[in-house]
Amino acid sequence: MRSAGPGPAALAIGELSRRTGVNIETIRYYERINMMPHPPRTRSGRRVYGDVETRTLAFIRRARELGFSLDEIRALLALSAKDGREACAEVRELAADHLEDVRAKIADLRAMERVLADAVRRCDDGKSAGCPLIETLSSPAK
Repeated sequence: MRSAGPGPAALAIGELSRRTGVNIETIRYYERINMMPHPPRTRSGRRVYGDVETRTLAFIRRARELGFSLDEIRALLALSAKDGREACAEVRELAADHLEDVRAKIADLRAMERVLADAVRRCDDGKSAGCPLIETLSSPAK
């Protein structure tokens, strides 16, 4: 991706952070791990960012919000640079795999909810001599 050069449209890292909602240290981290290109610097050493970096960072932030891993985001960024149906098919496949993982996590969370709700209900009814939640945590997994 093309980086912004110094000039009137260039953004300081703090402004980039404000516009994208990404912490300054996180921006620097993404640069260190090559998720984002290293920006040009002014003569005084200040990083300067432009529209390309702003869009890239917003893309990364949104993908992270959707639970994509850094490796998956790298793949998506690479695919976003391609044109055509082939790239779209690869993006769809990656997203479909991620959706399958998300659905599995939701199923796991629902199972955890049922176990915890039952333990809390048993605590509330006061019929147990001990603590139902401690008993649940102490018993072997089913």
